[in-house]
Amino acid sequence: MSLDELRKRIDALDEQILKLLNERVRCAAEIGRIKRENGGQIYVASREKEVFRKLETLNEGPLDAPAIKAIYREVMSAAIALEKPMLIAYLGPEATFTHQAAVKKFGQSIEYLATPAIPDVFHAVAKGEADYGVIPIENSTGGSVLDSMDMFFDSDLKICAQIFLNITQNLISQSPLDKIEKVYSKDQGIIQCRNWLHVHLPKASLHNCDSTTHAVQIASENPECAAIASSLAADLYKVPVVAENKQDRSDNTTRFLVIGKESSGYIPNIAFKSSFLLSIKDEVGALENALVLFAKRGVNLSKIESRPSGKAAWEYCFFVDVNGHYEEAPVAEAVAELKQSCPFVKWLGSYPAE
Repeated sequence: MSLDELRKRIDALDEQILKLLNERVRCAAEIGRIKRENGGQIYVASREKEVFRKLETLNEGPLDAPAIKAIYREVMSAAIALEKPMLIAYLGPEATFTHQAAVKKFGQSIEYLATPAIPDVFHAVAKGEADYGVIPIENSTGGSVLDSMDMFFDSDLKICAQIFLNITQNLISQSPLDKIEKVYSKDQGIIQCRNWLHVHLPKASLHNCDSTTHAVQIASENPECAAIASSLAADLYKVPVVAENKQDRSDNTTRFLVIGKESSGYIPNIAFKSSFLLSIKDEVGALENALVLFAKRGVNLSKIESRPSGKAAWEYCFFVDVNGHYEEAPVAEAVAELKQSCPFVKWLGSYPAE
């Protein structure tokens, strides 16, 4: 084909694609109407996962799976926005890594609500001020985000999805390295760059703040200060990036959770994770006896971590992630037996595994 013929072919294809996209969105809007009438959820993470899985199976290239997912993420985002105005709360301000994770999950067409701290995300969703919330839960370098974990003790909200985001940390300041006296970031940001900071800024004092973007705001107002944050935050507040990619590990990744009033429903042939919070009796072998209930049913535990219960000194609860949905028989049977031997068992939600 000649250049002109190829361009005419593209114009014709664009016309077809546009008609099909609008037809798809009209179908989604009708589904949304039916859901609202029946009191159903507008966003269902397990259904979203099923769509992406089918698209991967149907795709013959040359577009790869990540490209197809990115395109359909925005299609779904626009459809959801038409079905029902949706508001997503996140740890703000704008341009935090949590904000980036929220947009990665819900797309550009959704409205977002920045909150000053992690508890505020929970409160916004619980009060109905936001439909869903996005919070960081753990980082591959810095470990668990304790503020998020502790909120699950008293919250009735459920985990309905998870997001993984590769984290690139940058040193952001108005001054060169030798003029920087203080470094600000969220605690996780400092932990993720601990070795680099020790070598290159050994005399600078390290300070925690509510978010990485807040750290950039501080650096924008104080020339002797620097922030550990994303380049997006640096661009937003027009503060130079002094040093790029200074996280101690190149595979630095943070896992985020989507929280809402309902968990993700079960769909066969989709891999799920389920999260639980439990306490055990203060006796020899109690933890082993609890965990073996999953093992003997072939249910894999992907995470277990203890946290102070906050109710009595030296009393601990355990956060447990298992492979499988709460409604699947092996998980349900293990939990039923667990409730007979443990003083406290709380299901935090089931959601598609990434």
